[in-house]
Amino acid sequence: MKTDAFALRHIGTGENDLEHMFKTIGVTDMDQLLYETFPDGIRLKNDLVLDPAMTEYEYAAHIMELGKKNKVFKSYIGLGYHPTIVPAPIQRNIFENPGWYTAYTPYQAEIAQGRLEAILNFQTTVIELTGMEIANASLLDEGTAAAEAMALLFDVRTRDQKKNNVNKFFVSEEILPQTLSVLQTRSTPIGIELVVGNHETFDFSNEFFGAILQYPGKYGQVNDYSAFVAKAKENEIKVAFAADILSLATLTSPGEMGAAVVVGTTQRFGVPMGYGGPHAAYFATKEEYKRSMPGRIIGVSIDVNGNRALRMALGTREQHIKREKATSNICTAQVLLAVMAGMYAVYHGPKGLKYIANKVHASAVTTAEALNKLGVFQTNTAYFDTILVKANAQKVKAVAEKNEVNFFYADADTISISLNETTSISDINQIIAIFAEALGKETFTVSELTSASQLPASLERTSSFLTHDVFNNYHSESQLMRYIKKLERKDLSLNHSMISLGSCTMKLNAASEMLPLSMPNWNSIHPFAPIEQAEGYITMLKKLEEQLNVITGFAGTTLQPNSGAQGEYAGLMAIRAYHISRGEGHRNVCLIPSSAHGTNPASAAMAGMKIIVTKTTPEGNIDVEDLREKAIEHKDDLSCLMVTYPSTHGVYESTIIDITKLIHENGGLVYMDGANMNAQVGLTNPATIGADVCHLNLHKTFAIPHGGGGPGVGPICVNEKLVPFLPTNPILKVGGEQAITAISSAPYGSALVCLISYGYITMMGAEGLKSATEHAILNANYMKSRFEGHYPILYTGECGRAAHEMILDCRSFKENGIEVGDIAKRLMDYGFHAPTVSFPVAGTLMIEPTESEDLAELDRFCDALIAIRKEIETATADDKNNVLKNAPHTLAMLTADTWDFPYTREKAAYPLDYIAENKFWPSVRRVDDAYGDRNLVCSCAPIEAYMEN
Repeated sequence: MKTDAFALRHIGTGENDLEHMFKTIGVTDMDQLLYETFPDGIRLKNDLVLDPAMTEYEYAAHIMELGKKNKVFKSYIGLGYHPTIVPAPIQRNIFENPGWYTAYTPYQAEIAQGRLEAILNFQTTVIELTGMEIANASLLDEGTAAAEAMALLFDVRTRDQKKNNVNKFFVSEEILPQTLSVLQTRSTPIGIELVVGNHETFDFSNEFFGAILQYPGKYGQVNDYSAFVAKAKENEIKVAFAADILSLATLTSPGEMGAAVVVGTTQRFGVPMGYGGPHAAYFATKEEYKRSMPGRIIGVSIDVNGNRALRMALGTREQHIKREKATSNICTAQVLLAVMAGMYAVYHGPKGLKYIANKVHASAVTTAEALNKLGVFQTNTAYFDTILVKANAQKVKAVAEKNEVNFFYADADTISISLNETTSISDINQIIAIFAEALGKETFTVSELTSASQLPASLERTSSFLTHDVFNNYHSESQLMRYIKKLERKDLSLNHSMISLGSCTMKLNAASEMLPLSMPNWNSIHPFAPIEQAEGYITMLKKLEEQLNVITGFAGTTLQPNSGAQGEYAGLMAIRAYHISRGEGHRNVCLIPSSAHGTNPASAAMAGMKIIVTKTTPEGNIDVEDLREKAIEHKDDLSCLMVTYPSTHGVYESTIIDITKLIHENGGLVYMDGANMNAQVGLTNPATIGADVCHLNLHKTFAIPHGGGGPGVGPICVNEKLVPFLPTNPILKVGGEQAITAISSAPYGSALVCLISYGYITMMGAEGLKSATEHAILNANYMKSRFEGHYPILYTGECGRAAHEMILDCRSFKENGIEVGDIAKRLMDYGFHAPTVSFPVAGTLMIEPTESEDLAELDRFCDALIAIRKEIETATADDKNNVLKNAPHTLAMLTADTWDFPYTREKAAYPLDYIAENKFWPSVRRVDDAYGDRNLVCSCAPIEAYMEN
């Protein structure tokens, strides 16, 4: 046993398992299995050319040395990113805890009640600080949240505004520069015209449907926007605010000023800067706009016993249902970071948040007063944490960087200084000394913070917030630690059992990949720090881009998109820019197979494309003749094809090269959805099958944890013709020579978690990556062989093999009165999260075991589903009181004095022997989704207040 080989630790099935697995499948070895699974014409002729695999010990030393090349200066840059204190109990018990970071999106609510409560806390924090009525479970970053606000306001225009095609959107010149860039990207394809200007001179004409204001402004100015909002309302212009959430503990909330939408980031609520992300953005609005809200909402409902139960609300907004009519992509959350930010609010409570906000403000005022004494005058008339001073930027910068301090230099004689939670009296004295030296003056020191305020009296917050018990009960470390543990125990994550979600690839997130995220040299860098201070980051990110280029066969990569959905959008926008550059901007038709991911049509709609759906054959493959017909019909306007490979049906389609050639012959490009890239790595790649661009879900194929529904990273890799169009950033120039504007706020998106994928590839090496793909295929086909005779397998390849996932057809069980959802709920009693339910085909289960599960775990899962199949046989359509319909069974049911069910307690809770050894108890019974949608509550208010009359 080669104990220092990382691949050996990552891949679950070992050499001793192979003979049994091959025999079960009916092949002699891996070569035969791959021959029967994989089309010959797309196999790579050579192995990937990557550096030799590092051991875990070598990688730990390597990443520590690389981290030393990052220089952690004191950061006062601001612009939406601030040093913050991550409370140690939150870092240890959430950020570094696989019970939290390996969880999946809470689609199975009964085994996600802890995570759902934590997100509800986050939503409540946002609602109460912003003064709004409803909030979602987080978005990707402030820039994309602002773009979603713009899209929502466009969607909810009045009937007359829609009739008259009112399409202008006012953007205050106070907006963060990166937010403006993202707004520019998102507005153009959907026909919105941005007008940037001064809010004080805005004319409120009827050509505008909406406006967005920054509160406080990008350089700190605090404005009272009440009159602006009132005048806008008179003219049917709805106003969005981009607001600093910490400032709202001391400032009048946007809701109290009449805002229609409020967005921002919760990064400064205990989430490290991490060179730009991941951080949880927030989005709050009025309840009347709930059907147009982006992303996910966690709502309060009840279970079948009438007990309080949480779940994801408003499921009809799911893009898998609405497809091209979706208002946004649902895959746009940062749940792990939202949990941290929400828990930061729980730990500090309303008094603690107010204390922190007041201390930050006092630090800013103290600094401003001291600099005024030096003759460096502060120009903001009112401010919260950021002062704007006049001084020689070049001289100040030289002294500041010598002292390892970063300010933001707005122009040659204007400097912005953003104070933060970590700022001490000593730090303020260092700032004074820097300016004194730059001016050639004698420095002096301050000994305490001033009590003076620079907030307008009219804007000082008087309304209460966070009055619910959860924000007032857990202020000691013992209390918080136990609360976090109580929630964790309600959630099933990868540290309990395999999560076999097809298309979602819930594989091992190795500890050695995760450890660097806690290192200050990596997590404390501001994304707009001078690039020479981020040498370690730039080296790592460029190396990761090179690795991804090799793996995909492409020429260039951008890491900026911070989710798979953003990657789809970025790829389509690059294709759009390519056509425009050739004078073919009219090419806007996007062909999408009916079997495609639901995110595909939603992304294409956001990119302003006309969507044409193509047929799928009865075998689940793309109908090539129908595709040919539609490609030829639209050849003059054909922009692209969106294709997933292997298909969403878990099959390697042998016609893929013919398909990509057909698109190219008719003037289009091929976008490959990288959701199933983990079934390609080392065996084939997007370039080989003829794609022009692909996005990669680093959180799927390359081991970034799902974190309960985010973080994700969705870079795009492109061929040479698309390299010039990779996105840039307004502060730090990145991307191609003809770069599109920003896709997300930070130049490199969620740079911190890119360390995980870099570690995974670096420690796996070419041989390990290829082996991972092979074992993913092996595990899937082993499970398929075990299920045969028990469940119909819906689609297979030409030799009867699955790719890395398979679809079990459960539709015939309706004859027994059993729906696929009943199977999903019953699996909880067996200690498992359900596979993907009813996607891509209604009434089915899509199962993906991944390469990191061992044979014993695969068998446990197979045994569970086979046992459930036997339970189905005994069910009848008339019998609603059976073990499947009543699942899941809670501990409260099993320990109740009465048992009114026609089966034993043992059958309910311990149907197989292995369960007793490690029983997981769902904390609520089956959740009533319809009740929750009729009584939408997305904050911590008591359920009794919302009961139906």
